[in-house]
Amino acid sequence: MPRHGGWLAASALIAALASTLVLTLAGCASSAGIAPRSAEIAPESVGLPASAPAAAVAPRLDEAWWTGLGDPVLDGLVQKALAGSPTLKVAQARLDRAVAGADSARANDGIQGDVKLEATRQRYTENGMIPKPLAGSIENSGTIQASASYEIDFFGKHRKAIESAVGVQRATEADMAAARLVLASQVSRNYLQLARLFEQREVAVRALAQRDEMLGLIRQRVAAGLDTNVELRQGEGALPETRQAVEVLDEQIALTRHALAALTVQAPSALNDLVPRLQNLHGFTLPDTLPADLIARRPDVSAARWRVEAAAKDSQSFKTQFYPNVNLVAFAGFSSIGLDRLLQSGSQQYGIGPAIHLPLFDQARLRAGLRGKTADVDAAVETYNGAVIDAVRDVADQLASARAVARQQNEQQQAGVAAEAAYDLATQRYKAGLGTYLTVLNAESNVLQQRRSAADLRARALDVQVSLARALGGGYVGPQVH
Repeated sequence: MPRHGGWLAASALIAALASTLVLTLAGCASSAGIAPRSAEIAPESVGLPASAPAAAVAPRLDEAWWTGLGDPVLDGLVQKALAGSPTLKVAQARLDRAVAGADSARANDGIQGDVKLEATRQRYTENGMIPKPLAGSIENSGTIQASASYEIDFFGKHRKAIESAVGVQRATEADMAAARLVLASQVSRNYLQLARLFEQREVAVRALAQRDEMLGLIRQRVAAGLDTNVELRQGEGALPETRQAVEVLDEQIALTRHALAALTVQAPSALNDLVPRLQNLHGFTLPDTLPADLIARRPDVSAARWRVEAAAKDSQSFKTQFYPNVNLVAFAGFSSIGLDRLLQSGSQQYGIGPAIHLPLFDQARLRAGLRGKTADVDAAVETYNGAVIDAVRDVADQLASARAVARQQNEQQQAGVAAEAAYDLATQRYKAGLGTYLTVLNAESNVLQQRRSAADLRARALDVQVSLARALGGGYVGPQVH
């Protein structure tokens, strides 16, 4: 009973001491005057509604949004890129590290313990505190001891550290989603570019054949005295110029294939037989207005927002160092001089008590550290604000381009119809003996020019859709900051 009563008295003393310290010494170091200066940007200031009514929320894209283009070959290339990209593997390694950091923060919030085993052979000094007969002798000593400590988290230090680590983890997860989105859009855009180049090459090859036919006609007219050598030299110069255009397109096709091969982690020659066609690709439905939930659906914006959360919690966790902290420490085990007596009852030792840290003379260091953490919060907030502004501009740009390309396609279609009609009329007149074949070839030149423009605009329209899908977050769904 006396021993039990002693423990009760000690426990009461510890509790009273801790309470007194918390209540009276919390102000031993002051954080007054240190606070973040930056504020998160208001959605309405960049053209987004503050709330998101159903009518203003655009339908969320499918996670595999590129399948909307309707080309299985493209689908396979994107999947291959996502599976093997070194960039994504680096992002995964960073995510694994962030997860480990969160797990480590959780591990700090609880009882910490260890077990110590020691065996020492020692000569004890004759001129120290150890009395005879140990003084001057050589003895074996041993210790078997278990110890534990628990930091009483009065001010939420560990909880805020965990929340900060989780924020870093969430931000890294969003970074990985952003990397996947960028990679998928790069593969898709290069694939569209390759399809456009093949369309252009077909037109250029036909133009080359046409120039050859025109040169033959000019030679006939020169022989008949209807044209001069000026027209002949012009016709001869047009052939190498057109062949050069074909060679330029062949070079661009090779380089684009190499780029696609690199994105999909293949040898440069792996896609030498790849010949995509624009007519095999079709667009998918996208919104024609800025979605109200844009900020939540962009992975890069989400990552920036989570970093604000992580920085704020890290600052709050650091701020708890301005206040006293109390660790409860306990140990129990055996210790003896002479290993043969180590496990005897008389070798028992145990204890419990508080370890109290008071930041009495550390104010300058703590305030400097808190200013640094606060600056991190301001930097994270402004980075987030910049990401929001860039995201809204990006979507607005893609929407404007989509509308402009649609108008251009409408005008080109009308010009194309007119060119085709003129070509048909010239062909009919030639067959009726009312016109020359040179007039037919000249009319066909206009047709080829319109077909070239149509291919460019078709590819551009699909490219803008891919860019808009990326700008809208590409189907990203991540945890939201509360």
